[in-house]
Parts: sequence; structure tokens; C-alpha cells
Amino acid sequence: MTGAPHPLAEPGRRQAGPNHSRSDGLSVPAYGRSSLAELLPAILAGLGVAGFVDLLGLAPALAGVRRVVLLLVDGLGEHNLAANSEAAPVIASLPSPIGALQAASPSTTPVSLATLSTGVPPGEHGIVGFTVAVPGTDRLLTHIEWGTDPSPKEWQPARTIFERAAQAGVSVHAAGPARFIGSGLTEATYRGASYLTAVGPGDLVARAVSATGDGRPSLLYAYHGNLDMTGHIRGCASDAWRFELGQVDALVASILTFMKPDTALVVTADHGMLDVATDGKLDLDANRDAPDGADAAALAAGVRVVAGEPRARFLYTQAGATGDVLAAWSAVLGERAWVMSREQAIDEGLFGPTVLAGHVERIGNVLAWARGSFAITASRREPGAHSLIGYHGSLTAAELDVPVRIGRG
Repeated sequence: MTGAPHPLAEPGRRQAGPNHSRSDGLSVPAYGRSSLAELLPAILAGLGVAGFVDLLGLAPALAGVRRVVLLLVDGLGEHNLAANSEAAPVIASLPSPIGALQAASPSTTPVSLATLSTGVPPGEHGIVGFTVAVPGTDRLLTHIEWGTDPSPKEWQPARTIFERAAQAGVSVHAAGPARFIGSGLTEATYRGASYLTAVGPGDLVARAVSATGDGRPSLLYAYHGNLDMTGHIRGCASDAWRFELGQVDALVASILTFMKPDTALVVTADHGMLDVATDGKLDLDANRDAPDGADAAALAAGVRVVAGEPRARFLYTQAGATGDVLAAWSAVLGERAWVMSREQAIDEGLFGPTVLAGHVERIGNVLAWARGSFAITASRREPGAHSLIGYHGSLTAAELDVPVRIGRG
């Protein structure tokens, strides 16, 4: 059984319907209104940089500011912060003048970083998943392990906000771990920013203070990844996660203490996180005699490549098998996941209002978005991801909603 091909709404691109949230709990990122794509343009408009528009109403919170430090705390969702505010009293006390924003879809680091840095949704910048199949091949591209093939400038063609800001005379820097230098994701997302290595939290504070002190309007983007790693391994409901959040809070306190009076610190994140127990995982690599064996066999039929991640699966199907795969995954997963075709996902606006023609085939033929505390793992192919406790990637508010907190020097 196969579905009829979905026509292109206009030559060279796919058009989606308006953004919305469904009654069954699936959230569609509010691209163009209150997503991460709007944050950097709003910040630069608040700095008075020509060519940028503040769609978020951020300008009053940045009145008199000439320098901004944008700290992205990987994995610090709005709901995670609200549930653990006592562990982060400094961050929790900072004003939230525009409320929470929404991460990109899937709610995962490479997709959200590209959306933040380009100011456009995934359908336009082309980084549409954590792991995707390169069109025309069975090759998997894991964006956090990406080198030079495919070319970052070709794979992600959109001009970055950093490039535009630098051309407008803003001093633009990005600070993060040395291991990110030269990676495909860094080249695709941080183009236009001078990259500064930070060997630890103290060095990140020093970079934030020094990079915003040369007298010009300036923007420093700083990345902090320890909280996300702790959440994945120990769980975001663990004491370890809360203690790590306390370390992030101390970092924020230090930046606020040492930055100049005409500087603002904006704290945000790329996604939230939730925990999944062992019995909440369906293992695609389960043996036939294992509890998941029959389901795994049914889900394997017609699937050429499994990509994405445990809460946002991209399935690339064998020729003519898309309809059967869609039916099988819908039947097996039931209420545990939102299962849809590529065309349905685009029509829902999950990748933005427009998906460029060259990016359409990067999206799986069938997609499965986990609901509740559920994950679709693969113990043999992805042993590391299978063993985790904390996950993200899907379309729940817990994963999509990210904070925007602002402090002044």
C-alpha cells in the first residue's frame, strides 16, 4: 500500500500550513513569531543594528545596552528550569520579559543551533535532524560528528546572523570548546563569528567579559554543554542534574558580576529534556525472542535506513514501501508516538513554512515522534543512545519550550 505523491505547492519548494498546536498535544514551533529563529535578530535590533527586526518585543529590556552576551545552556528547557528553580536561584530570579520561546523541530542541538544562528527554520537552513540520510545514498550524517563532507556551506546555505552582524560593524564572537573548531556544524552555524576557545566555566566567563569590551557594539554567543550531558547520562530528574544546574547558575552569577554596565546577559537553551525508564524504550534491534522482538520485526519491514534519534525517528523506506511502513509504525506504536509521512510533517509546518526543494529528501519518508516517556532505541546500532536516561527531540512542550532570561551589568 502506498500513498499518492504529494504535489509541490510551488516549483522548487514545499509549502506548509500555518503554525499551530494540535489537540493531541503535538506542538508546532512558532516560527516567525516566538521561536529561536527570532532571538538573534531581536537582540541585534535592540542594539540598534540596521537591518534587523525585533519581532519578540525585546527592545525595552535592552534599552541602553551596547553589548550582549548570549549564553546558550544546552538542555535547559523552560519546564526543567521551572521544576528546579531552587537549584538555580540567580537564573530563576532574572526577568523573563518575553516568556519562553520554542526550539526548532526536531528539538535537538544541531537543528536548534542552526535555527538560532541563521534566523530561519530548518526547512530553509537544511539541518533537519540529529542524524539524517544523505539524499541519494544510505550514508548517515550525524551533525555533531560532521567534518567537511558534505560541504558545510552547501549543506547549510543560509547566511548566518553572525555574518550579517559583522558586516554591519558589530564585534561578533562565539565561545565554546576547542573540539568544535573546524567541525562541519561549527562552520555551518558560526560563520561570521570569531571563535574563542573556552577550556572551562571560568574561561568562559573571562571570554564573555573580554570579548564585549572593545568599545564597539558587540555580541558574544557562548555555549555551555555540561548540563545536557549530565541529563542524558544521569537523567534530568537526578541529583546530579540539579547539582550541575547549580554550577551553571554560578557561571551566570560570575558573568553578571564582571560584565560592564552597558552589557546584557541573555540566557536561553536549545531544547528541554525528559527522562525515559528502561521499560519505556522500544528496541528496534531486539532479538525475535525478546519482549520487543515481534514489534521490532514488524517495524523493520520496508525500512532502508533508520536515522534521527530515539524520540524523533526518521525512516527512509525502500522503493514503494512508504505506505506500508507508515501503516506498520502507526499500528505498532499507537498512542506512544505521532507517526506521519514526510508530506504530513511538512504540511504541519514542523520544519517551517517553507522546505527548499534540495532539503526535502533529507527528511525521512516516515517520521515517528515519541509521546510521553517513550523512546525508540536501537541497542546494536546506537548502543550509547540506547543506554541513556534523559532524552529530547520530540514535539512536546517539555522538549520545545526554552527560557529567555535577561540580566544587566
